[in-house]
Amino acid sequence: MILDQLDVPIVLAPLAGGPTTPELAAAVSGAGGLGFLAAGYLSAGALAEQISQARRQTSARLGVNVFVPGAASAAGAVTQYAAALAAAAGEAGTELGQARFDDDDWDAKIRLLTRDPVPVTSFTFGCPDAATIAALQAAGSEIWVTVTTPAEARQAAAAGADALVAQGSEAGGHRGSFADDPADDAGGGYGLLALLQLLQAETALPLVAAGGIGTGAAIAAVLAAGAAAAQLGTAFLRCPEAGTSPVQRAAIASATPTAMTRAFTGRLARGVRNQFLDAYSAVAPAAYPEVHYLTAPLRAAGRSSGNRELVNLWAGQTHELSSDRPAAELVAALNTEARASLRAAASRYPAG
Repeated sequence: MILDQLDVPIVLAPLAGGPTTPELAAAVSGAGGLGFLAAGYLSAGALAEQISQARRQTSARLGVNVFVPGAASAAGAVTQYAAALAAAAGEAGTELGQARFDDDDWDAKIRLLTRDPVPVTSFTFGCPDAATIAALQAAGSEIWVTVTTPAEARQAAAAGADALVAQGSEAGGHRGSFADDPADDAGGGYGLLALLQLLQAETALPLVAAGGIGTGAAIAAVLAAGAAAAQLGTAFLRCPEAGTSPVQRAAIASATPTAMTRAFTGRLARGVRNQFLDAYSAVAPAAYPEVHYLTAPLRAAGRSSGNRELVNLWAGQTHELSSDRPAAELVAALNTEARASLRAAASRYPAG
């Protein structure tokens, strides 16, 4: 298992939509962790180029994360939401995008990763079928599946996954749930510590803990709770190697609280609160990726003008603890802090 071979038990979360860059992934891998490239929203050709760029910058292991496509949503709900957003688009001096469904170039990406495998291929928004998993494994790639519930863990284990990424509700960005059911919105999902305990009762597969981990002490905590590694995303968003927009960098550095929303993409996600999130979360439909394409020009206008009130400011609950130091330096500091925290915990609870 790659998890057993890492010098540092830190995994860079895949940050789709711009923040993940070949430079960031290479820096984390080169520092002894495991850097991930985010295939989400990229064509297979663009993904191939990012893999090539990252490989030119490091000989260390790399991972690629792929979105599992869902099904098309009801057009009526999206049309109603578009009507609700028309005024906001007009005020921003732009038009709404064309709501549409696509599978994020799924088949082409699977062909690419089977033909030219990376050490780890992970999946979010669902679990591939057993045949797809087996083909990627035969090509030489470990398969990690993001799960948010024990039931999803059982499905991933049955399909042949090598490891599970346990995503707690504290995590920034999209929930990795297999089924994006609005009925589950009110509860918010399992917190990370609860999820780790439940998954260990379900499966012996290695677990990578994700959600709200921003310090070395938190890394130590999830390792003590049974995880093989910690996956951090928000902690790296302000690194100079990240492609994070200036408006999102500023929001992450603030102490503004986060909330769950469907307003920007139609899929439940956690971001820093702003006017758009507060105004439209209650009326946004569960319609991904249709709403993602619908609001894309509005969000782009916000980034271009520096208007944080229009932008999806994805971030986990501990975002204000992030720093702007280089990624390799951050990995080293977190590793030192985690080791110190584990030693301190052991001294408080010595073996009897």
